[in-house]
Amino acid sequence: MPRAWTQYKHANENKLGMTKRELFPPGLRAVTDELNSPEFVEWISQLTGIPDLLPDPMLDGGGLHQSGRGGYLNVHTDFSKHHFHANWHRRVNLILYLNSEWDESWGGSLELWEKSREGKMTRCVAKYPPLLNHAIIFTTTETSLHGFPDPLTCPAGQLRKSLALYYYTAETNSHFASHSTEYFARPQDGWTKSAMIWLDKKAVDLYSRAKARFGFSDEFASRVLGWWSGRK
Repeated sequence: MPRAWTQYKHANENKLGMTKRELFPPGLRAVTDELNSPEFVEWISQLTGIPDLLPDPMLDGGGLHQSGRGGYLNVHTDFSKHHFHANWHRRVNLILYLNSEWDESWGGSLELWEKSREGKMTRCVAKYPPLLNHAIIFTTTETSLHGFPDPLTCPAGQLRKSLALYYYTAETNSHFASHSTEYFARPQDGWTKSAMIWLDKKAVDLYSRAKARFGFSDEFASRVLGWWSGRK
């Protein structure tokens, strides 16, 4: 696997990501630039009612994502602060699917979940299959629970592909409530899986804090996760 791809392989997810826009195919570079253009960002502001949104040229945590057979992403809410801009508050997600041939029986639909006041997930309220040129836009809040938690059953060599862009607001008070990615166990997940989800999200939180403080890239963590995955 080329080093350009970051390996997100741990208890809460199994996928690859790429944030290096210069390595995208030309067509996807053009799409990325359009979705980060002032005109489109202004349209997103009007759509969501959130003024003064900012695009992220770094594609921190976003960019190209792909998952093969067995890939998954547990239900979660997203990190709320840009790792390299302390006053950037993440507000909106855009996910564009790039799968020209996708059988819905393979799984991979994005699930949207509700949670109770106590913070426990209650039910899946919607599912959206990752079909070509379909896009999902939603605000990034503590109640925006989403993921595709069941491992993909697509044939070997088939990939679930998407392009993710995130939009921010610059806050004058950099001490707004911030958190790293918060993963949740579903009601049907057993005690063992629920414990692994909780332990892993604590590890992700520690890494996210170190990344923000010391300016780490994801490449080192990717190599470690890739090595560990290979040993298993």
